[in-house]
This record gives sequence, structure tokens and C-alpha cells, in this order.
Amino acid sequence: MFRSMTAFGRARQTVGGKDICAEIKSVNNRYFDCTVKISRLYSFLEDKIKQYLQTKGISRGKVEVYISIDLLEQAGVEINLDTAYAKSYIDALYKLRDTFDLKDDITVSRVAANKDIFTVKKPEDDIEKDWADIKVVLDQALDTFIERRNAEGENLHKNIVEKIDNIKGYLVEIEKNSLSDINGYAKKLEDRIVKFLNDNSVQIDEQRILTEVAIFADKVAIDEELVRLSSHFDAFEDIVNSDEPAGRKLDFLLQEMNRETNTIGSKASNSDTAHLVVNIKNELEKIREQIQNIE
Repeated sequence: MFRSMTAFGRARQTVGGKDICAEIKSVNNRYFDCTVKISRLYSFLEDKIKQYLQTKGISRGKVEVYISIDLLEQAGVEINLDTAYAKSYIDALYKLRDTFDLKDDITVSRVAANKDIFTVKKPEDDIEKDWADIKVVLDQALDTFIERRNAEGENLHKNIVEKIDNIKGYLVEIEKNSLSDINGYAKKLEDRIVKFLNDNSVQIDEQRILTEVAIFADKVAIDEELVRLSSHFDAFEDIVNSDEPAGRKLDFLLQEMNRETNTIGSKASNSDTAHLVVNIKNELEKIREQIQNIE
């Protein structure tokens, strides 16, 4: 099953005296790169949230998690002023005012709007409860996030399968052209030799003609390339039907398909085959672009 690395999920709910909002969004990335933004009061949960996402099957992508928490019940919570940070912040505001000759409206309420000037302490025995409360909302956001990843992945799957089918159709035409080229070459070679020998009253050596045709057939034969491509298509189906992440495997498989296609192109002896090879490479490039978004 394909899963897209691009998705978004959001949920909000009041749990355990907290107004909690969780947002998850992700974009393409070669590895799992997760950033969690949460208030300093709950920063101890950052690693736990990252690990939890991985247990949900998120193994690739640049993932950003935003969690805002407003306490509706303040029991047991101590709020103190971070004096050093507040002084540095206010000094910066004065510098901003003086440097740009701004109106002086630096008031307590404006300074207090920066929540980072405060430190909040809460009882340590609330840690597990905090995680349980946040997890409720995080799970809701994850459900939407994963559902969208799967839906977009299914769309990518359908589109890629359609392109693979197109490639298979092109290869059927190429195989027909290859057989036609060999037969045509045999006839042309025989006609040229017969004309030459007749003009010079020399006996025709049928065995020599067969040898030359065999040499040509060996040069333009694409049987091995077609067999390997067929094997790659089978591997593609196996990867699609697996529950494991498919992006990296498909990327490698696509490189192998490109290699076989280039070999077929180098053996092409007519313009129709060359045109079909270009079509195949075009489809492979489109697939390559799409699998960059597959986990």
C-alpha cells in the first residue's frame, strides 16, 4: 500500500482542564525528520511524541507537530518571572524603539504578551496525566493525518500503475519491431548479396547469409532486457502489495528500469522503436517524480 509523505491533520478538544489543539503536517524528505513545537511547560514530551508518531507507521518525511495547550484549571501550577530573559527582552525593545525612532508604547501588558518571559512549574506527578490528555487530541489529529496520507497514496498508486501499463504496451510494440527488423534485415541483405553476386556471376553462399543475419540479430536482440523488465514489473507488484514503506525500494527499481530501457534504445534500428523508447523514458520520469512523495 502506498502512503504519501504529504498530509495534514488537526484536532482540538478540552481534556483534563486543558484546551488542547494539535496540528500535524508533513512534506517530502528522504528520512524521518520530525519537529515538535510545544510550550516549554510540556517540552519534556517532545521525544515521546516523535517516538509515538513512528509507532503509528510514519517512517519518512519532514513532519512538523504543533501542540498548543491553554490551562483552564490552574491548580498546583506556579507561574514565575524569568527575570534575566525579561530584562534582555525589554532591553531589545528599547533598542528597537531608539534605533528606528518608534513611538514608546512599551507597557506591562505588551511585554507580558510574550509568554516566554514566564516560567511555569507544575507537580511532577502530573506527567503521565499530561501525556494521556495530550495523546487523546494527538490521536484525533493523527487519524485525519494518516487517512489523508493513505488517500493521496492510493491516488499515486493508481496513476503509477496506469503509467506502468503504458510502458508494458510500448514494450509489446518494441518487441514486434525487433522481430520485424531482423526479418527485414535478412531480406534486404539477401537481396543485396544476390544482386551483387548475379552481377559478378558468383555462386550464392546461403550459409554466409544466415551467419550475417545471426550476427545482426544478436546485436539488436532485446530478449534479455525484456525479461529483466518483466522481472522488475513483478517486483513492483510485490512492493505495492507490501505493508512496508515503498518509496526507497521503488526509487532503486526505477533506476534498473531506466538502465534496461537505455540498453533497448541503444539497440534500436528504426525510428519507430526510438520513438517508443522516448515514450517509455518519459513515463519513467513521471513515475520518478511521483515516487518522491511516497513513504
